[in-house]
Amino acid sequence: MANDEDFLDKLPTDLIFRLPPNFDTVEDERRHRKERLTAALRVFGKFGFEEGVAGHITARDPERTDHFWVNPFGMSFKHVKVSDLILVNHTGQVVEGRYPVNEAAFAIHSQVHQARPDVVAAAHSHSTHGRALSALGQKLQPITQDVCAFYEDHGLFDDYTGVVTDLEEGKRIAAALGDYKAVILRNHGLLTVGDTVDAAAWWFITMERSSQVQLLAQAAGTPVPIEPENAKLTHSQIGNDLVGWINYQPLYDQITREQPDLFD
Repeated sequence: MANDEDFLDKLPTDLIFRLPPNFDTVEDERRHRKERLTAALRVFGKFGFEEGVAGHITARDPERTDHFWVNPFGMSFKHVKVSDLILVNHTGQVVEGRYPVNEAAFAIHSQVHQARPDVVAAAHSHSTHGRALSALGQKLQPITQDVCAFYEDHGLFDDYTGVVTDLEEGKRIAAALGDYKAVILRNHGLLTVGDTVDAAAWWFITMERSSQVQLLAQAAGTPVPIEPENAKLTHSQIGNDLVGWINYQPLYDQITREQPDLFD
């Protein structure tokens, strides 16, 4: 991922920007991550990223870093509240909360969080266009400005062996993710990560939309790719987690004003 500090150095000093907050206590940071996680789940629900009980977003606990918060199994994204979130440990045991964990969520996310200590959050769902692109076994092509956020920064898990319930399968997915911000799971869907919940959620949303654009462009004709040097430049401009966080803020504002009950 691109360096967030390079982006900050380029910001005008006479303007005020919203930036990720700092926290005085671990309790404050935990509450913040849980609120952002719940809001992201509501956004995913609003955008129609649900497919039955499939799909999950996780946020690493700031104190117990081998634990993560996740949406409960079987609950609609549209209904999740902060109080509904469950905390899962490294063995898959629910240590806080009243609901069970999705077995696939643990198999995938536990291995991603273990392999990537820099990652705070991971997002995966069976969104329509992400699934369609994954069925082609293709990666994203640099055909628009927005998709350049993923230029040379996403992987392909080029296999499918059924519903992911085996930790070894989760390890293989984590290996395909590598140091990237995202991975396409063939015949399955998309998975994104970030150093905040906001960034991970934004990468998923814009990756889903980029998948849709690629499919539309391919259906209409032969897409014209952006030159590699320009794709790399654009990635350096829009591909870091801070830019992802900033891009997500209007969606966070919308969902929290529309659905303030998510904070309960």
